[in-house]
Amino acid sequence: MAGKDDSNKIRNVGPKSAAWLRQVGVRTQEDLTRIGPVEAFMKVKRAGFRPSLNLLYALAGAIEDCHWADLPDERKAALVEAAGSAEAANPIKTRWQKQSERSERGAPPAPAREEESAAVADGFLDDPDGGHETTHEE
Repeated sequence: MAGKDDSNKIRNVGPKSAAWLRQVGVRTQEDLTRIGPVEAFMKVKRAGFRPSLNLLYALAGAIEDCHWADLPDERKAALVEAAGSAEAANPIKTRWQKQSERSERGAPPAPAREEESAAVADGFLDDPDGGHETTHEE
């Protein structure tokens, strides 16, 4: 049985982080080197994932060809500062924050999902008694 091709595997990155990176377009060591560890980390965060700082360190270690734990403390501090600056320049908002901002601006709410619209159209959520109480006489 042929082994899996590891030539594009990014050093220090496990399967979960690799999946996150693939989803944001960072698939190879060359991709990572081109955009840098901070931008790759911010792409993962902006995609809605919740990476720890270990991913940031792992990405920097991959570029510098060392294990993330071997990065000097000064380098780690500089990475954290750069990530903080990147987030301050373009804050990451949750979907709840985005909805709140739309409401404050008076923008129409986001369209309902298809299954919700279908349920309403089919009368699924309608009151079966038409808003009237029924009494049963015995």
